[in-house]
Amino acid sequence: MQDVIIIGAGPCGLSAAIECQRRGLHVLVLEKNCLVHSIYSYPTHMQFFSTAETLSIGDIPFTTSNDKPFRHEALAYYRGVSNFYSLGVAAYEEATNIERQADGTFIVSSITRDGETWEYKTRYVVISTGYFDHPNLLGIPGEDMSKVSHYFREAHPYTGMKVAVIGGSNSAVDAALEMVRVGAEVTVVYRGEQLSESIKPWVKPVFESMVNKGKIQLQLSSRVIEIEPAHVLIESLEYRTTERLPNDFVLALTGFRPDRKLLVQAGVEMSGDMEKPVFNPDTMESNVPGLYVAGVIASGRNANEVFIETGREHGKFIAEHILTSLKDQ
Repeated sequence: MQDVIIIGAGPCGLSAAIECQRRGLHVLVLEKNCLVHSIYSYPTHMQFFSTAETLSIGDIPFTTSNDKPFRHEALAYYRGVSNFYSLGVAAYEEATNIERQADGTFIVSSITRDGETWEYKTRYVVISTGYFDHPNLLGIPGEDMSKVSHYFREAHPYTGMKVAVIGGSNSAVDAALEMVRVGAEVTVVYRGEQLSESIKPWVKPVFESMVNKGKIQLQLSSRVIEIEPAHVLIESLEYRTTERLPNDFVLALTGFRPDRKLLVQAGVEMSGDMEKPVFNPDTMESNVPGLYVAGVIASGRNANEVFIETGREHGKFIAEHILTSLKDQ
């Protein structure tokens, strides 16, 4: 029997695994994709807003020659930390169910990418699943077309293409700038009256310059209401007029949301319209005794409520509470 099973091998899940392992607990981490899959899914050349120091876990320094680290540096860093602590990570094995037993232990069911099913018995469970697999859908006609993506990896495929970018945050601005550099015709469509205030300060003036020069078309207070094979239909929220633009690709960079399925199956209550799990912020334990949350899964619909720099601390609260619980048994 395991002491702790952690579901999710993102930075916050790895941090929780390290903190539990440091305290002598036997830990298994189940990850349905690769190690730190959310970071792997970021744009290829993405630079973090956070400093390397605030992304570090397990008291292992994150060194970089840049002011802010890049995606490839973070992937190397978290691989190194996992190897240093010899963490037991079962990659490409998805947890499918959590069932609390009469004696207070849990049975965690899983399935591998080869279709093998497993069951693990454990005293405690930590759910630290991310949100990058579940984009916020627009719910408009044509969203399911092959020309539409909720992810941006790199600009090359869009060379010479007419691209509509939906969104007004860092991901939309970064994607627009990269695609302009390879000769794409980019239109950014955002329902807000102005771009997000969270845009990286060293990027915003560059973007505004591209807009002022006419190299990027920016349509604020607007939304895409329909996607067609060769066009997009854009509505002005201010004037209630519509415009039909020629289009080859649509990048709907409208954010993501955590998957609540495992939490709900395990009996974790959700609070209010934000669908935030009920938990004790001092221990991260949910209303289900012995089941904890860590990282972005502890947030509501606003995934930006919890970042790596805050979520990495959850593991310390969890590990200390588990130790106290074991002593009381």
